[in-house]
Amino acid sequence: MALAKLTETQGSAIDTGAPTKAMVNTVAGTVMGTANYMSPEQAKGTKVDARTDLWSLGAVLYEMVTGHMPFAGETPTETISLILQKEPAPLTRYTHEVPAELERIVNKALTKDREERHQTAKDLLIDLRNLKRKLEVDAEIDRTVPDLRSATSPSSRQSTTATVSGALVPTAPASATPAASSAEYLISGIKKHKLAAAVAVIVLVVGGVGLGLYLRARNTEVPIDSIAVLPFQNRSTEPDSEYLSDGLAESLIYRLSQLPNLKVSPTSSVFRYKGKEIDPVKVGQELGVNAVLSGRIVQRGVNLTVSAELVDVRYNKLLWGEQYHRTMLELLATQREIAREIVDKLKLKVSGEQKALAKHYTESNDAYQLYLKGRFYWNKRSGEGFQKALQYFQQAIERDPNYALAYSGLADTYNLLGGPEAGGDMPPNEMFPKAKAAALKALEIDETLAEPHVSLAHVTYFYDRDWATAEREFKRAIELNPNYAVAHHWYAIYLSVVGRQREALAEIRRAQDLDPLSLIIKLWLGRILALSGQSDQAIEQLRKILEMDPNFVLAHLRLGLVYEEKGMYDEAISEFRQVLKLSGRKPLGVAAVAHAYALAGKREEAQEHLDELRQLSKQRYVSPASIALIYIALGEKDQAFAWLEKSNEVRDLNIVRLKVDPRYEPLSSDPRFADLVRRIGIPSP
Repeated sequence: MALAKLTETQGSAIDTGAPTKAMVNTVAGTVMGTANYMSPEQAKGTKVDARTDLWSLGAVLYEMVTGHMPFAGETPTETISLILQKEPAPLTRYTHEVPAELERIVNKALTKDREERHQTAKDLLIDLRNLKRKLEVDAEIDRTVPDLRSATSPSSRQSTTATVSGALVPTAPASATPAASSAEYLISGIKKHKLAAAVAVIVLVVGGVGLGLYLRARNTEVPIDSIAVLPFQNRSTEPDSEYLSDGLAESLIYRLSQLPNLKVSPTSSVFRYKGKEIDPVKVGQELGVNAVLSGRIVQRGVNLTVSAELVDVRYNKLLWGEQYHRTMLELLATQREIAREIVDKLKLKVSGEQKALAKHYTESNDAYQLYLKGRFYWNKRSGEGFQKALQYFQQAIERDPNYALAYSGLADTYNLLGGPEAGGDMPPNEMFPKAKAAALKALEIDETLAEPHVSLAHVTYFYDRDWATAEREFKRAIELNPNYAVAHHWYAIYLSVVGRQREALAEIRRAQDLDPLSLIIKLWLGRILALSGQSDQAIEQLRKILEMDPNFVLAHLRLGLVYEEKGMYDEAISEFRQVLKLSGRKPLGVAAVAHAYALAGKREEAQEHLDELRQLSKQRYVSPASIALIYIALGEKDQAFAWLEKSNEVRDLNIVRLKVDPRYEPLSSDPRFADLVRRIGIPSP
């Protein structure tokens, strides 16, 4: 199909007298469209305009009249070559009754030189209307005027007429040969009527509905079942308004993700496009979705303007565009309105659709704005960001004590503060009880939310060591929202910890399918591959991540661990030094490089870093298990077990990996190791 794009270009030379949309914003050099209806300029990837749509309509009209496409190669490449180099066969090759005027109109629409085509849809419409009138007049004459030549000259009579379903159609001439049967003449007459009807339909569509709508309508047979909501561009002059653009996108993502048959790209994928000039078609291809929503927000004091555009990226066609002029007090209602509009334009037919969209998580606009701020800082994935997120989530709860999503935000934040993403700076035995309390409160308010089920599962096995309940919670979350990537991601970690690596691989790959650009999910795929004995594949995976983001600290850490497991100590130390540099000598980097030095036989360097870590542990939280691992590498088992006991007391995340982390293997034959595994309650695979 042709490409139509809504633009705001001023002073365009295009005549807007007929309803077409100019296409001046398609990037030159990019080939987009369905090959059979692609104009020569599209095929070349050069600039397009309204006349491109007219070419495509010519292709459609050709197909309606003849039953054949004007350019139909066996492959898209061959079709494009035909469009650029060949002329279409005459209409009369397929339908002898085609009027010369229709042949001229179609040929003019399909000329390769845009300057020789109809310049506007109005020009084409005038030609088609004139043809329509002529065909109607001819048809009326055929019905009412006898064939004078046949009546006055029997010797020259070619045919007689017969009535078929109330219409006069030709019958076979008296002198017809067997090949020229009555049936052929009947078909010939019917073709004339169909031809008139076809032109009438095209006239109606071009004149009444609009060329762009007609062209887009040809590609609505395949439903849209996936969407990416990009961060809205923030064009505000107000300070501290960035949360609005991110928050509105995240709210729409969350609300749309509740629809069971719609795949929605998660925040971690779409926020990679924040602040960038984007091509919706390219984004759609990268994320594997059918539609992309983008927009802009402008805040001036209490006034708010929100613009949104929904594009079907399969055909680069605008499905819907709207601008909302509201106040900040109407932000929550506006978000709901946009979500309803999107679903309507996607033409979704899913069970529970209305229930999912009608659900109100809060009626407080203030609480909603505070929640958006909380998620804005939570997405920064830093210690400082997490602390700010906690403040905003708590303020949102103060405004609305029944705001389940705000409690879920608290649970997510406390969980990550107790883990490595915040640098492992907070004691797990302080963070996890708070995460559990928040998750339980969220579920008390709304049991149908998938997110707090995942948060609760995470706490339940890391802190409570209730492995069976944790797995039930993960499964319940996936049941409630099968497209929630984090549920599959964290469940994969659980499965890996208990030694079910094959299942873990399946879950982490499912998470990656749902969130293909998430670096943390890609990271865990690499880690689980390594734990499954696929070290080379793990290294390849982790290197790809670092190509995408050379400063991703955890990717350097995981790659170093795989090198270490393969005995490649120099490479491992190099990666761990990167961790030290990028993290500002966080404890996880100090511990990792010390462990590698010890394994490499560089005891002096290992001891130096161990001393540094022990000094740090007197000032801040340091994972006791990370210190135990250094002692294991140094061969000091008693010290290792002493620090593992401390790790168990504070519910350090690393301690639950005793059975699967190869770094603990030197202790596995010691009775104290089996006793510790029993007390932690790690189930057998």
